[in-house]
Amino acid sequence: MRLLLIADTESPYFWDYFSRSKMDGIDLILSCGDLKAEYLTFLVTMGHAPLLYVHGNHDGGYEQRPPEGCDCIDDKLVTVNGLRILGLGGCRKYSGGPHQYTEQQMQRRIWKQSLALWRAKGVDIVLTHAPVRGYGDQEDLAHCGFDCFQDLLDRWHPRYLVHGHVHLNYGHDIQRALQYGDTTLINACGYYLLDI
Repeated sequence: MRLLLIADTESPYFWDYFSRSKMDGIDLILSCGDLKAEYLTFLVTMGHAPLLYVHGNHDGGYEQRPPEGCDCIDDKLVTVNGLRILGLGGCRKYSGGPHQYTEQQMQRRIWKQSLALWRAKGVDIVLTHAPVRGYGDQEDLAHCGFDCFQDLLDRWHPRYLVHGHVHLNYGHDIQRALQYGDTTLINACGYYLLDI
């Protein structure tokens, strides 16, 4: 199964220089947020794969004009082709804007999914906007990750946590993929292809 992971910046590879063949073989698109609704609508329309998304901290406009043909999985555990995917969008509260959470608020969101995770016998992919604290995040409050994501990974051991929020041009040492125990952490900024 091939997944197209996207976040933060609309990729010219798909957006400006699109050809239908670039979507061949893609079974599922996962968006980690902060992308134009029109871009998501374009990808789901031109491709043959469903698109699931969580909100980024700049996605306030989705309330008025959500991406068409796409499914928001914020605070949901869904199963697609046998993959259990948990959505936890948003970032740390830093300005009071939409889709910003304190550590305690994000922890409560995770706790509310405990029964669903138990019933599903775990999760394969955690789809977030913010990274895990200390793993691919930044020191400034706006780009600091969540500590409670570590507890989630320690308890449920998903194969992947996919996030955005930290753009690859924020520094020369930003890694695209990191390992946390059994979980591979992937920064989906721009786009990333994942074969499972």
